[in-house]
Amino acid sequence: MQLASKLRTSADRSELGAPAYVVLGMLRLGARSGYEIKQAVELSIRFFWTISQAQIYPSLELLERAGLVHGRSEPQGRRPRRVFEITQAGEAALEDWLRSEEPMPFELRDIGLLKLFFADALDRNDALALLGAVKRRSEERVASLRSVEPAAQLVEDEGNAHPLLTLRMGIAYHLAMIDVCQEFEQKFVGRGSVSR
Repeated sequence: MQLASKLRTSADRSELGAPAYVVLGMLRLGARSGYEIKQAVELSIRFFWTISQAQIYPSLELLERAGLVHGRSEPQGRRPRRVFEITQAGEAALEDWLRSEEPMPFELRDIGLLKLFFADALDRNDALALLGAVKRRSEERVASLRSVEPAAQLVEDEGNAHPLLTLRMGIAYHLAMIDVCQEFEQKFVGRGSVSR
C-alpha cells in the first residue's frame, strides 16, 4: 500500500515525520507557500527546531498526496508559485500528533556547553574567557528573542497563545544560562584556581 493512501487514516499518520507536522502547523498559522513556511520558521521555531527548504517541499508534496493539504497554482508574474492550505484531514492529523503520547526526547546539541565540559584542559583565564563567550551568546540570544516578542504578541492577539509561550520559555532558558554562568564565574574567580 502506498504511503499517501496509508496516511489517510488516523492510525497510520505516525508515518509522518516532524518536518511534515511543522509544515501542517505553519499552514494552520497562515503561511501559504513553501517560502512563507520557511520565513515563518525563521521568525519563530528556528530557535529550538530547524527545518530546511529541502524538507519543506517534499513534505508539502507528501501532505498533498495524502489529502492533508490542498495546493493550487498561483503564479507571481513569470515565477511559478504554489500555495497550500490545510484540509480538515490535515487539521485532524495535526491534532492527533499534538495529542499523541509519544516520547518527547530533549536533544540539546550545544558546542559551547561541549567546550565548557572540557574547559579544565585550559588555563584559568582561557576557561573564564570561554565561559564569558557562552554567557555573551545567551545574552545575544535573549536580545534576539525579545526582538520578535511584538510579532508573537500579534499572533497571540489573533488567538494563538502558544507561540508566545514558547518564545518566553526560550528567553527563560537563556536567562537561566546567563545566571548560571555568572554564578560559576563568581565562584571560579573567588576560589582562585591555580593557573596551569
